[in-house]
Amino acid sequence: MARPWTTLEQVDTPDGALELRQRGEDDFLITIAGRVLMNSHASRSEAALGEIAAAAALSAVSAANAPAPTLLIGGLGMACTLRSALDGLPDHARVVVSELNDVVVRWCNGPLAPLTDHASADARVVIEHGDVAARIRQAADRGGEFHAIALDLYEGPHAGRAAERDPLFGRDALRTTRKALRRGGTLTLWTEHRDAAFEKRLRTAGYRFEVQRPGRGGLRHAVYLARP
Repeated sequence: MARPWTTLEQVDTPDGALELRQRGEDDFLITIAGRVLMNSHASRSEAALGEIAAAAALSAVSAANAPAPTLLIGGLGMACTLRSALDGLPDHARVVVSELNDVVVRWCNGPLAPLTDHASADARVVIEHGDVAARIRQAADRGGEFHAIALDLYEGPHAGRAAERDPLFGRDALRTTRKALRRGGTLTLWTEHRDAAFEKRLRTAGYRFEVQRPGRGGLRHAVYLARP
């Protein structure tokens, strides 16, 4: 019989109760309004996203002969994407993580830290409290800041009525993201499933893209790689 989950902490957010749960030594869940956001034993697509984003940033740096790769990650989660990205980046890289909830940062620096070898405390990492959509607009206003942008958010692209105006995945937002990327840069993002409407918006916004399905067997989420 599976052991029950213990809630380590719960905080209220505009989207509902955000909880960190644990059972055993290294089995964790992060949930919001009862929905599972992250599971420490089921994170292969998040890790793949970080690996892909790091490789894309290095490729852009090589093509442009730039001094150091710069990467923006939207959403910290359990820092699995961050850990994977750091493992693929040199010591002089710069990784900015945009996270809405300060408590998630505290969890990653606390009980979750051993899962990722303290990734959030890495010297290459700057964690900024805020909305990643606003951070992308700021980078666009600067004329392009990042060699890769990785979006690891629990609400990925969707085909709802408001999708065209979505602040991250809508048509205008995707055009803004193009401006936030340096020459040769790549937008990468995690999603539960492929979305045909989102793919149409990518094409309209001037991206070429591919979709990867990391791993074999079980639930296989999708990772988009989109290049202007």
